[in-house]
Amino acid sequence: MTKLDAKIPEGPLAKKWTRFRNTCKLVNPANKRKLDIIVVGTGLGGASAAASLAELGYNVKVFCYQDSPRRAHSIAAQGGINATKNYPNDGDSIYRLFYDTIKGGDYRSREANVYRLAEVSSNIIDQAVAQGVPFAREYGGLLDNRSFGGAQVSRTFYAKGQTGQQLLLGAYGSLNRQVHQGKVKVYARRDMLDIVLHQGKARGIITRNLITGEIERHTAHAVVLATGGYGNVYFLSTYAMGANGSPAWKAYKKGAYFANPAFVQIHPTCMPVKGEHQSKLTLMSESLRNDGRIWVPKKKEDAEKLRKGEISPNDLGEEERDYYLERRYPAFGNLVPRDVASRAAKERCDNGFGVGTGQAVYLDFRDAINRMGKEAVEAKYGNLFEIYKKINDENPYEVPMKIFPATHYTMGGLWVDYHLQTTVPGLFAVGEVNFSDHGANRLGASALMQGLADGYFVLPYTLSNYLSDELHTPRLTTKEKEFDEVEEQINERLEKLMNIKGSQTVDAIHKRLGHIMWDHVGMSRTKESLEEALKMLPELRKEFWNDVKIPGHQHGVNPELMKAGWVADFLELGELIARDALQREESCGGHFRQEYQTEEGEALRRDDEYSFVGAWEYKGDDQKPEMHKEDIVYEVTERKTRSYK
Repeated sequence: MTKLDAKIPEGPLAKKWTRFRNTCKLVNPANKRKLDIIVVGTGLGGASAAASLAELGYNVKVFCYQDSPRRAHSIAAQGGINATKNYPNDGDSIYRLFYDTIKGGDYRSREANVYRLAEVSSNIIDQAVAQGVPFAREYGGLLDNRSFGGAQVSRTFYAKGQTGQQLLLGAYGSLNRQVHQGKVKVYARRDMLDIVLHQGKARGIITRNLITGEIERHTAHAVVLATGGYGNVYFLSTYAMGANGSPAWKAYKKGAYFANPAFVQIHPTCMPVKGEHQSKLTLMSESLRNDGRIWVPKKKEDAEKLRKGEISPNDLGEEERDYYLERRYPAFGNLVPRDVASRAAKERCDNGFGVGTGQAVYLDFRDAINRMGKEAVEAKYGNLFEIYKKINDENPYEVPMKIFPATHYTMGGLWVDYHLQTTVPGLFAVGEVNFSDHGANRLGASALMQGLADGYFVLPYTLSNYLSDELHTPRLTTKEKEFDEVEEQINERLEKLMNIKGSQTVDAIHKRLGHIMWDHVGMSRTKESLEEALKMLPELRKEFWNDVKIPGHQHGVNPELMKAGWVADFLELGELIARDALQREESCGGHFRQEYQTEEGEALRRDDEYSFVGAWEYKGDDQKPEMHKEDIVYEVTERKTRSYK
């Protein structure tokens, strides 16, 4: 085991990023034209990075599996994006956003990265407004703000319930400008199958054309991954069905350490599972917790009557309702962080107070409608209410929404240093695919913030710092032996998958994987459940490689072959998640070990033993991975037991 060097600049926390920018190496405009960069992923992190790097003069190739970059999953983000403009004049500041993020992440984040994130957050809003992003505005003309979980100030900018879509359209417009300028070339409908290393550095990727089935080679001076999280290892999640962890997993197998894989976020306001027929879940924005009140019946007999349909939730008076978040956490109420709200909902349902199928609680807008009027509620949340009504055939203006926690985001990811570089030289990771900013739990409205901060304002400096030493590195051709070797391995894997000719579909095995992960490595974990998962997962992986059935052909359009490659990686990644959760004998954020909780049922951290980032190194398919540590040192923040009471 080695200690990892995060390359954090010296000096006071508030001056580290300024110090880095003032001293980092630069590349002059003429030399930028000689350097090529590959960006994989076109969500907010990838699109903003590609647009910014091309604007600087680099030659950029950008890849996505969708038919258009604008279909990236960032488009699904609803509630908003945090920034420290302090327009409401309610006491916000860079330090407060920094502190809320550190505290919300249960003191498992890296101070320097989080402070930088808070520092550049305001610039993101200026950038987005300049691009024409239609943020909501208040009566005086200033951009409006609303509250989100884990904060006592209003710092979240939003565009109704379509914030991700509008921000992505802004980044997409900037990207298209560079496409028109000839500085960006877009490769849509490509599945990245592996990374190519040359002389120990990331120098290219190999993709599969999802229309022709052709294997394609691409070279560059550096590779940037912006491919999102790995939450679909749980099968049912709020992720797009095409979201996958394969690019990160390929990087892991090429030497990039995988950090804190057990830190998976469960979002508290998701539409409940309806049954085994479902293939994904739908999120209801956390912004609804601003005005909606979460409750269950106080009496189990009332909960049972609701489940049987004998009474309506509107039949229960105020004194018969348990607004359990307001009762337990009076200081924050319904705006506690996601991990706290999720565990509280599970506890109520586990104890017999759940509604619907028994695995749901109410999110009620009755009081908000009475206070604000239906028109005001509709103006703020109308499209979210429409989504709920279309899916559930219930009118949330008349009856409370039913919600329940679901897999939503992964705080773990590829380990990166302060420069956003992985342990593989020349391989960078931005946005959700890296681990760096959110600790054990991400605050709401911070995902969009991190993706755009990394792409617009951080990577252009840190990547230029790296590329300044690559000026004399010639462009590779795709005829290098390293490309031959990697493509040969890829073809062997694809042929092996196609030749199994078993009896089970890819989705059937993926669904079984999801059950194992949710039941044994889900919202709460025990030593016994994790050990059981580590027995079941290798057996399921063996079954996959012996009995999966992939119809069609290797060449041409074959979405089942694409999914099979992703699920093969998920089966391995699931084991690493369970292994990381087993070694972390504490509860923090989204990682809740039942053996480690306070008398009140809250997460019990063990700072003396686990104040570190656990970064896993791949040692071979038949060997256990090795964990390396990066100690989490707090120079400014004082570790405390989180309290939202």
